[in-house]
This record gives sequence, C-alpha cells and structure tokens, in this order.
Amino acid sequence: MSRLRFGIFLAPFHPAGENPTTALQRDLELVAHLDRLDYDEAWIGEHHSAGSEIIASPEIFIAAAAERTRRIKLGTGVTSISYHNPLWVAERMVLLDHLTRGRVMLGCGPGSLPTDSMMLGLDPTATRELLAENLDIIMRLLHGETVTATTRTHTLVDARLHLRPYSEPLFDVAVAAVASPTGPKQAGTHGVGLLSIGATLSPDGFDALAHHWGVVEERAAAHGQTVSRRDWRLVGLMHVAETREQAYADVQHGIEQWFRYFQKTAAFPQMAVEGGDVKEMIDFINDAGIGAIGTVEDARAQVQKLWDQSGGFGAMLLLAHEWANPEATRRSYELIAQHVFPHFQGGQVTHARATLDAKERAAGKREDYAAAQLQAVATMTERYQAEVAAKG
Repeated sequence: MSRLRFGIFLAPFHPAGENPTTALQRDLELVAHLDRLDYDEAWIGEHHSAGSEIIASPEIFIAAAAERTRRIKLGTGVTSISYHNPLWVAERMVLLDHLTRGRVMLGCGPGSLPTDSMMLGLDPTATRELLAENLDIIMRLLHGETVTATTRTHTLVDARLHLRPYSEPLFDVAVAAVASPTGPKQAGTHGVGLLSIGATLSPDGFDALAHHWGVVEERAAAHGQTVSRRDWRLVGLMHVAETREQAYADVQHGIEQWFRYFQKTAAFPQMAVEGGDVKEMIDFINDAGIGAIGTVEDARAQVQKLWDQSGGFGAMLLLAHEWANPEATRRSYELIAQHVFPHFQGGQVTHARATLDAKERAAGKREDYAAAQLQAVATMTERYQAEVAAKG
C-alpha cells in the first residue's frame, strides 16, 4: 500500500444560536492541532445560509489558518464556483498559493445548499451546468491561456492571470462528488482529483465507490487525460476514544444536533441520515458501514473497508463535526494519528508492521538474549575478581 494521507473536511458544523466568533476560533485551533499531529490536509467549506456551516469564504479562512500552521496543506472544500466569476476564483487561488508557499489546494463544486443558490436566482440544475462551464475556464486560466467567454452569469474578455502559480506546474485541483456523476465526469475530463463526499456518507454511496472512479477513468481516457488514485479523496465519519463505551458517551454531546441539521434544516437529500434517538444514530453510523464510532480498531477496520470497496485511494478525510466536546474531539484526532495512521503509511511494510515485527523478533529471542546477558555479567565479574587477586 502506498502512503495513505489523512486529513479533515471542515464544513464546519456548528449549532445555530451559539457564538460564531468563538466557533470560528475553535475551527482555526483545530487546524493548528491537526498540523502538530502530522495530518496532511484540511479542506474548508463555503456556505451562505442555514446558520450552521458558517464559513462564507474558505480562502479567507485558509489565509488565517496558514499563519497558524507549518506543513498541513489547506484546500477549499469546496469553492462553489457556480456562484463566482471564474477569473477571480483562479486569481484568489494563485495568490493563496504564493502566500502559503505551495500549501493550497482548490476544491470545486456546484454548491450544496439550495438556500445558497436561490439567493443568486440559480436552481440546482443551473449550478451543475455552471460548474462544468466555470471549471473549464478556471483550468484554462491556470494553464496560462487567455480566455474570452460568456456564461449565464459572467462575461470574460481576453482574461488572463497576471501571476503564475507558486506550485510547479500547478497546485492540486479536485472536484466534489456527492451523488450525481457530475463530479467524476469533470474530474476525468480535466485530469484532476476527486473529492468523494456523499460516497461515504450513505449506504448507497458506499456501494457506488468503485463506480465513481470508473467514471473518472472513462472520461479521462476519452479526453486524453491522465488520472491517479493518489488524487482521490474519500470523506468519512469517525469518533474514537479509548473504549467503545467512552466513544458512545462522548458523542451524546452533539450527535443529535448534527443529525437534526440534515434531517430538518439542510435541503440536501444526498446527506439524509436516519435515527430517532442517540442510540439509533450511533447504530446508523456503525451498522450502515458509513463511519466508525468506537475504538481505534474500529477506525482501522473502517479505513480498510473503504480501501477494499473502492480499490484504493489517496487520502482519507474525516468529516469534521462536534459530536463530542472540544477536548474529546481533539483526543479522537490524536488517537487516530497515533494508532490508525501507522497501519496505512510506510510502504509495503507499514510503520506499524515494522515496529510490531521488531517487537516479535525481540520477544522470540528474549530467553537466549537474557541468558547471554547474564553470562556476560558473570564473565566480567570473574575477570574483575581475577584482576583484584592478581594485584593483591
């Protein structure tokens, strides 16, 4: 197995009615915490309505987070490019690429909340059509072309970027996939990465994982593009603790609010979740195969299941949530870094396997080595006594 990257997908999800200022600071502190734990990526969402996912500009958040971190890569997860002038999307990302010294990534999508697009007079079909048009323009601009184009929302006349990206040849670009084939088609057409969000958040989506990448490869072949599973990122749900019972107790803090948001507020049927009480909610996450609430062993098994179902991918992104209080949430990320990462990193012999093998070899030879150690002590003692006797 090649090195599996780990990261988060931060919408974020905060309960409506709480202090947004402190919630945003908590998000920034989380990204800094993950950087210290050696997480590879953090993707930041864009939303404008519904009162829960409160980051309106992932680019501004990334600029703030970049100053608080050292190595973690920071992506827009996603920029709803159907809402924006594609020229300015490309310009902002190139600026961030320079400001972060190449730690930025562009995630593209049509926008997930209908209450966002409605304020712009766009319906869900229009946003998906604009995704294709605007992504094509953005990629042409990023590759140095001069673009003249008219979409239903913007007109470009001899548009071009006045800066080249800091990254050579270009920072990572990925397209979001929830339920429709729109995302995989665009990823393959442009030879960019895929962010499978809904594919791991419902039983039907889990079953469609391998199909998702098949669409990417088919479109890439048709357009003469090269794609790699290293650029495929899956988004999944986890919360772990030292024991399964502790994990279940932890999530009682906020899992119901998260479920109710998708059940009653967000008009986002692809993210429909079941569960009437907390026990049913936990059972839905664990039994439907879409996540893991439990121990690090449960988390490892979930990553392996996704790997087997998909045929392999490049990054496991944990959907950031506040099911547990901040302290338990940070501890969950620590446990995953300490006990899950090593089983999926290190090459053909993972970091976990290498140290476990070393332990087994030492244990197997312990009696022989112990006897040799005792004999060495006895030998050196005899030599010393002989030296003392000779001097006397």
